[in-house]
Amino acid sequence: MMKKLLMAGVMLLFLFNQNAGNAEAADRNVRATWLWNPWMIYNDEAGTLAFLESKRVNKVYVQIDSDIPATVYRSFIEKAAAKGMRIFALDGAPGWVAPNGAVYQDQLMAWIKTYQAGSTATQKFAGIHLDVEPYLYSGWNTNQATTVKAYQALLTKAKNSATALNLPLEADMPFWFDEISYKNTYGKGFLAEWVIAKTDSVTIMSYRDSAPLIIDLVKNEMAFGQKYGKTVVVGVETDQTNEGNSISFYEEGEAVMNEQLALVNSFYAGHAAFGGIAIHHVDSWKTMAP
Repeated sequence: MMKKLLMAGVMLLFLFNQNAGNAEAADRNVRATWLWNPWMIYNDEAGTLAFLESKRVNKVYVQIDSDIPATVYRSFIEKAAAKGMRIFALDGAPGWVAPNGAVYQDQLMAWIKTYQAGSTATQKFAGIHLDVEPYLYSGWNTNQATTVKAYQALLTKAKNSATALNLPLEADMPFWFDEISYKNTYGKGFLAEWVIAKTDSVTIMSYRDSAPLIIDLVKNEMAFGQKYGKTVVVGVETDQTNEGNSISFYEEGEAVMNEQLALVNSFYAGHAAFGGIAIHHVDSWKTMAP
């Protein structure tokens, strides 16, 4: 009997380590994108999947819209999984750091909990991905310290909720969070390091249109990722912007973007924290110049 229990324990440990290894592998070589308009999968699931597959995407951050039936998400996730894609539940807005902003996060987590409970293993989300951008909230300019603390409280709560759902928590983060300092009940330091330490992975909005600029922008985040054993995904922009010509690949087109991303990949390939690339976002990527 003892021998059987021991063998069962060894088998469970093997499976656990194998799954952990698979999860670890899935967090590397990421080629991700944001799908902000989930009505795309409601209106044209096949076309959306075909586009993602044609771009070799293996991870999609999909916006949660409670007006869309859960069955639509279930069908999409199941078919995407069959094509080697992992789907993360995406949501967030600057107003989430407002005094009453927690209600929006609570609604998201409640929706995910209900969704996961009613889904099969192949229909479930693989994780939660937050894009809050607290610097766009009015309080960032009037009282940055309070807003930073509210953002830290939000992520702390989100991490607890994600852990209860047995899901990893990821967050989008601008490259310049490594210049934002904090000193409060969460300690003191730089916000970029804190976010990386408290989440499972971050995607850096390193929105520039050349490999040397992108590589330089994320070097501090890569160091933080290595320090805490977390993955850092490098994000680039394809949408039109009025912030300057060096922000997006909109002007250069997809061939130039792929060329520059290959250089970024090559530079960070051996880095312990490098998780891969994310391209913002499906709508603008679909219409960008070749």
